[in-house]
Amino acid sequence: MAYDYENFKQDVYKLININLTLYKEKQMKRRIESLMARNGFHDFQSYYQAIKKDEKLLRGFVSYLTINVSEFYRNPNQWELFENKMIPYLISHYGKKLNIWSAACSTGDEPYTIAMILSKYVPLNQIHILAPDIDEDVLAYAKEGYYSSRSLERLPKEFLNKHFTPKEKGYQINDDIKKCVEFKKHNLLEDKYPLRMHMIVCRNVVIYFTDDAKEHVYKNFHQTLEKDGILFIGNTEQIIHANQIGFSSVDSFFYQKM
Repeated sequence: MAYDYENFKQDVYKLININLTLYKEKQMKRRIESLMARNGFHDFQSYYQAIKKDEKLLRGFVSYLTINVSEFYRNPNQWELFENKMIPYLISHYGKKLNIWSAACSTGDEPYTIAMILSKYVPLNQIHILAPDIDEDVLAYAKEGYYSSRSLERLPKEFLNKHFTPKEKGYQINDDIKKCVEFKKHNLLEDKYPLRMHMIVCRNVVIYFTDDAKEHVYKNFHQTLEKDGILFIGNTEQIIHANQIGFSSVDSFFYQKM
């Protein structure tokens, strides 16, 4: 039997513990075939053998399939809701020492955005944001905290001026904000979830997952959150049958644990 995409998925899972069957197949297969062609490979077997032997090629594969698209203050209207409605809600329920998880944080734009907004209401030494991702390369980038001007275009000037230092061709985020964020490797579809979170921010991530995988993630998020905790999702997402999982919609893209 010829080596095909099914064989490739099985081997990738054994190699790096990423289960491609939990991603929408047509979309993911098309992305991988595009990457293969770009690297000069025309079949899944030869590509698998190459990424198995070549660490640089493997890291490029992981980075590509995890779809790292991020920017500061993405969808500003959602961040305004977060600041004006959700922060007062969270502080009134749990006090100022909040446990916030920025799931699948990519290059760090999102958790740093959360920290900057939160710093207007909470002392910096009380802010701790857990920011994991499956891709070690983007985690290293996030920890470095150097960003191009383009990725900061939407960020309000007050944050840019207060929390960044201009550098050649970009900006470096200041250490006082860096210290608020803990970056670590984590696979949403495989690894154990943290506990006792007051808010989970997971935006524009599960849109790439199958329906079963989405339900798995949302159920785990529900268990992770404290009672009345908030889940903040992306502008292209919606939790179907949220009530059955244990969530109620409190505003656009914000769900409360019932």
